[in-house]
Amino acid sequence: MSNTTGWDRRLSVAADGRGLVGHAGAVLLRACADRTGLTGALSHALSRRGVPPGWDRGVVLVQLAVAIALGATSMSEIALLAHQAALFGAPASDSTVRRTLEPFDAVLLERIAKARARVRAHVWDLIAATERGFPWLVVAGKLLTGWVVIDLDATIIESSSKKQGAAGTFKMTFGF
Repeated sequence: MSNTTGWDRRLSVAADGRGLVGHAGAVLLRACADRTGLTGALSHALSRRGVPPGWDRGVVLVQLAVAIALGATSMSEIALLAHQAALFGAPASDSTVRRTLEPFDAVLLERIAKARARVRAHVWDLIAATERGFPWLVVAGKLLTGWVVIDLDATIIESSSKKQGAAGTFKMTFGF
């Protein structure tokens, strides 16, 4: 069964302790992909003539990306999304993921790259069209206009510790 976009339109935020969503960042990733048009663009790029999908292949790819962001390391771990089935619908099975990824070749990867580039250009156009333009960075009260801002994720630099009570990081390593 195909999952369509628009699922996030019914979301609301309340501080009543009911209807809690674990891994709320997954919601933001999925909403970003859907609202920017990335999910639809991937669906179009992954469509195959004469092969009607049981699942929308763009949705499967976005679900897989969200599962990876939540820590999945294999196709079967797309099941991480099952606890959010009430929000996203049931996740694709690992065999559906495999069938989605199976036809990937250089041509299909190029179609995906072009779809991503179109969506990225569209997002930059939307940002530029806002009243204030690009939300430039302010550091120490100085507006850093004209800069390219690169947001890097942290990488654990492994080290050992002989300190009393030393414990592994959340990624089960020792480091900083």
